[in-house]
Amino acid sequence: MTRLDIAHQRLHNQRIARGEPGSPDCAVAWMGALQAQDYPNAKWAIGLRSHGATDATVERAISDARIVRTWLNRGALHFVAAPDARWMLELLAPGIISGRAGRHRQLGLDAATFALSFDALARALQGSRPLTRAGTFQVLARAGVSTEGQRGYHILGRAALEGLICFGPMQGKEQTFVWLDEWVPPGMTLDRDAALAELAWRYVASHGPAALPDFAWWSGLPMRDARAALELAAPRLHQEMMDGEPYWLAADGSATGSPSPAVHLLPAFDEYLLGYSSRDAVLDPQTNIEVVSSNGVFRPVLVIDGQVTGIWKRTIKRDRVDIRPIPFRPLSESENQALVCAANRFGTFLARPVSLS
Repeated sequence: MTRLDIAHQRLHNQRIARGEPGSPDCAVAWMGALQAQDYPNAKWAIGLRSHGATDATVERAISDARIVRTWLNRGALHFVAAPDARWMLELLAPGIISGRAGRHRQLGLDAATFALSFDALARALQGSRPLTRAGTFQVLARAGVSTEGQRGYHILGRAALEGLICFGPMQGKEQTFVWLDEWVPPGMTLDRDAALAELAWRYVASHGPAALPDFAWWSGLPMRDARAALELAAPRLHQEMMDGEPYWLAADGSATGSPSPAVHLLPAFDEYLLGYSSRDAVLDPQTNIEVVSSNGVFRPVLVIDGQVTGIWKRTIKRDRVDIRPIPFRPLSESENQALVCAANRFGTFLARPVSLS
């Protein structure tokens, strides 16, 4: 197995190359969890993996609580399918909470402060009453809890990790917070071993080929737990070697070539890059600085035949979307033609014609 084989298989398994038919929430469930700190880009990440999805259908899946946005893997914001929200929180949240204990002490957030905050949020949100971030901060202030100096952000994050709140429907251009038990129907119930196995299976099936450090990075699990998870899922997986390192794939997965020149316009913070500890199979280290800013922002990328070959910018206007590709090398005529198709795919998602410059 070569690095190009890995890139092609990841494009296939992440459903970028094929845009699997199905609902947006099915695409999220397949991926396990999708990075979602950048809301518009995260919606395109779903649309890219769900054939026929549009911005409106993805937004509807979120407002219908079929897709949930909350803090999960590594304590970062992710989209997760509603039936998976609780078991994933139960598995991953304790480690995140433990890792933030020092910062909570610095901010003066002790058990009593959290208890007071959670009680105030419960009284404000229960009864299906969504609140914006500013609204939740006002609730906390009235309860005598300061939200200054990142305290408010950490209180909301802790409430989400405790399974009390999550993000809710949009209110204009602002997302709201809702009470999780009212917003999300009951989902899967898994014991710890079953949850570890399920998480490993979801990751490998959707992100493979992937190595143990990749899964540990993506999930945020300690290495020993990540290793145990893969061992628990092993009956449904198999390994292939590259440079002496084992890579995991789903047992029914096989190497799949990507027709060249296949072109994809991936959003910022996409799982194709962010879902792995090592990105060498798809990104030349010499161009890494063009893709990942000094403060850790992953830019939207142009992918050709599995390789990151440039970045792209977009300007969304009322009547169209302007797309400006910035390739790292000259493109061939066939690559430019494929780029037009990729741009039109994005325009269809936004229900706007495309201007490519």
